[in-house]
Amino acid sequence: MFEVLNNEVLAPSVHRLVLRAPRVAAARQPGQFVIVRHSEGSERIPLTIADADTDAGTITLIIQAVGDGTQELVDTRAGQAFQDVAGPLGRATDIERWGKVACVGGGVGTAVLFPLAKALAEVGNEVTSIIGGRGKPYVILRDELDEFSKVLVTTEDGSLGTKGFVTALLGEMLADESRRPDAVFAVGPVPMMAAVAKQTRPYAVKTMVSLNPIMVDGTGMCGGCRVTVGGEVKFACVDGPEFDGHLVDFEELADRQKAYHEGNCCLGGRAQAAEERASE
Repeated sequence: MFEVLNNEVLAPSVHRLVLRAPRVAAARQPGQFVIVRHSEGSERIPLTIADADTDAGTITLIIQAVGDGTQELVDTRAGQAFQDVAGPLGRATDIERWGKVACVGGGVGTAVLFPLAKALAEVGNEVTSIIGGRGKPYVILRDELDEFSKVLVTTEDGSLGTKGFVTALLGEMLADESRRPDAVFAVGPVPMMAAVAKQTRPYAVKTMVSLNPIMVDGTGMCGGCRVTVGGEVKFACVDGPEFDGHLVDFEELADRQKAYHEGNCCLGGRAQAAEERASE
């Protein structure tokens, strides 16, 4: 069992949970994830490890409640526990000293972006974090990112930062040669990541995206998380989740994300898991 030590609300339906998981904390690297299960019979939910404390033996997960599976997780109070936490899974982020780096997070994708941005700053990169949300209550981790990066905020309703989308501010950086990043990392909804890759391609700026396809076992055996990258079939759980954004077939990925939407299938619980992972 994996005890929940703290559970706090970051935004509407978004919680930050700290779990005791010493072996995962000791092995975890930025970019990796775990698959958690609340109890026997519960959904298996893949979640990025937002942070870890090896001394305390804890990991931090940021979870958005969008269905029964994730609601069960965020309803877990301090002192209670998850039955299973499997990981760390996936390939770690390729952390290098690029120079100027832009980290772009849309919605709860900022939770996935946080450990990447932190690791990139720690090796000496000049990091700009561009994060966004529907409105001020939905912008998360702004203060935490501000500790090691320059933070730019956008909101769709203009209630915080610049009104609009994160891609607008990234476009301004790309157009200004003095501010143009040497590398871009993007995490968020598929349309946002596709737009970022399209923006950076003319400038030949290295662009990495963290993909969120349907995932079941996390070992590559089920094949549910297959994506096409550079014309080759890859599995996000073992080959990723991060890939070169200029090589990803985003149109195919978007179609696959819709496969288990209500009305498209009758797979019950797996449809819920697909919805939850897609909204991370």
